[in-house]
Amino acid sequence: MLEKIRRYVEKWHMIERGDKIVVGVSGGADSICLLFVLLKLQKELLFELLCVHVNHGLRGADADADEEYVKQFCEKYQIPCVVYHENVAWIAKERKQSLEEAGREVRREIFGKTLNQYGGTKIALAHHKNDNVETFFMNVARGTGLKGLGGMHPVNGNMIRPLLAVERGEIERYLQEQQIAFCTDQTNGSDDYTRNRIRNHIVPYFEQEINPKVIAHVGETMEKLREIQCFMEAQTECGYRACTSKTEDGICVRKESFCEIPRVVQPFVLKRVLYEVCHKEKDIEAVHLAILQELWEKQVGKKVNLPYAMEALRTYDGIVCRKKRKEQVREGAKELICENERQQVCRWNGWEIKTRVFEVKDMPKEASEKVYTKWFDYDIITSTVTVRTRESGDYLAIHADGRTQKLKSYFINEKISASERGKIPLIAEKNHILWVVGHRTSSVYRVTEHTKRILEIQINEGEESWQKKSKY
Repeated sequence: MLEKIRRYVEKWHMIERGDKIVVGVSGGADSICLLFVLLKLQKELLFELLCVHVNHGLRGADADADEEYVKQFCEKYQIPCVVYHENVAWIAKERKQSLEEAGREVRREIFGKTLNQYGGTKIALAHHKNDNVETFFMNVARGTGLKGLGGMHPVNGNMIRPLLAVERGEIERYLQEQQIAFCTDQTNGSDDYTRNRIRNHIVPYFEQEINPKVIAHVGETMEKLREIQCFMEAQTECGYRACTSKTEDGICVRKESFCEIPRVVQPFVLKRVLYEVCHKEKDIEAVHLAILQELWEKQVGKKVNLPYAMEALRTYDGIVCRKKRKEQVREGAKELICENERQQVCRWNGWEIKTRVFEVKDMPKEASEKVYTKWFDYDIITSTVTVRTRESGDYLAIHADGRTQKLKSYFINEKISASERGKIPLIAEKNHILWVVGHRTSSVYRVTEHTKRILEIQINEGEESWQKKSKY
């Protein structure tokens, strides 16, 4: 068995010379075997060992006995050992998790902390073939994708699993041959946990009634599935790069490019997009990916809610996935002072707006080239001029003969997304829009050969990022 594990370690490049490996050891057969095997390989592969034991505070005297055994084992073989005590029952209650899930998270957190504190390079875990097959059945029962079908990987970041090369029976026989004792967790025989029920009933049924080599065969299949997963991950990366771009607050999936990706890869790309937005994937399920797919057929401006306070917005270009925005309190309409040649200043939502009125003969020639400055025929204006965002009934003249268009229709034609429309500053006389800032002015108010007095409106750059992309 030792030789089989050594070949497996070499195949997956688990250990390099000079590594300092943190080994999680409970005292059970699997972890004791892992520690002993690594001890046997240490002189050949030239690495350091550090044993970590976590007392979960769940089994009273039995847990204390396990802790003492691990300490004695490490002392006998001169292996450095660090012991932690955690109240997993309390942690599970605080995190609203099962004892099993909380215990697993606590161990991973401690292993990571120990790795950093003691200058470790790898974390070795004692999962074996049977564990992986149990994981396979659990994932199938719960519903899973390709990743779940592949189970646990031999190498996952800085975590290594040398015992995935062998079955539980091989481990127990090896310990017996080496005359090495181990602790037995009586809770493993209980059916309180899903994994235990699969271990105690499902897998034995397959072995006894269907095929005694089910562990080996399922393990081989999982290995092939992991290879396929690696291939799909590479395809996903290519698809992600081809069809996405970052926006101000999220990631845009461009429809045209997305449709060119093979259909089988598309859900993987969407899941990758959501991960990049929220950096979590546990609760991202097939139903959420289906919702995103359906959004392609929805009208521009349609939103859907997603886990982890995310949302997806249908835009003209495709779909933007982002964290939900906290609604910002924006200033309402503000009157602009348009009286004389003395420049008046108005501040509105981070914008600085300057206005003045002058005779047409005083019109500076170079001003017309300034993108933040617009001129209007002052004598046509009969009411108060305001700066505000859109309101119901807004319109603007877009033709030389004065014909008008609803502002909403203009936004649609210009492919301005619904989420952006409410942020664009408007210079308005009642519902007639003089200037859609960043886009165009009304043809009615333009300066002509008949103009006598000019209203000049100058807007300095505000805080909104969209203006940097505007046409003006």
